[in-house]
Amino acid sequence: QVQLVESGGGLVQAGGSLRLSCVASTRTFRNYAMGWFRQAPGKERELVSAISWSGGSTYYTDSVKGRFTISRDNAKNIVYLQMNSLKPEDTAVYYCAAAEAYTATIQGKPPKYWGQGTQVTVSS
Repeated sequence: QVQLVESGGGLVQAGGSLRLSCVASTRTFRNYAMGWFRQAPGKERELVSAISWSGGSTYYTDSVKGRFTISRDNAKNIVYLQMNSLKPEDTAVYYCAAAEAYTATIQGKPPKYWGQGTQVTVSS
């Protein structure tokens, strides 16, 4: 069992930045690929970004490329999502997730473990 706790969400003006953090309670954190998903009201959940267990491979959905950066610290069991140049359309609940396979995750397989989510609101 892996428990994930997100933090760092909040209200920010367009053009601003936020850094989301996700702490995992597991001794085998480095065994998991990690992902950040988001769900806006009335929309389907979407994969925003993912990172392989080593950090050597990363994925970004097109709408956030060049603005968001995912990273992880396996010694601290933390994954981050640095979000810059935020836009109102980035407003959503952001979820951290742990998956057993990086490639399967970016191909659409739902991760096994999920956090509770953190709200990000970008005002225009």
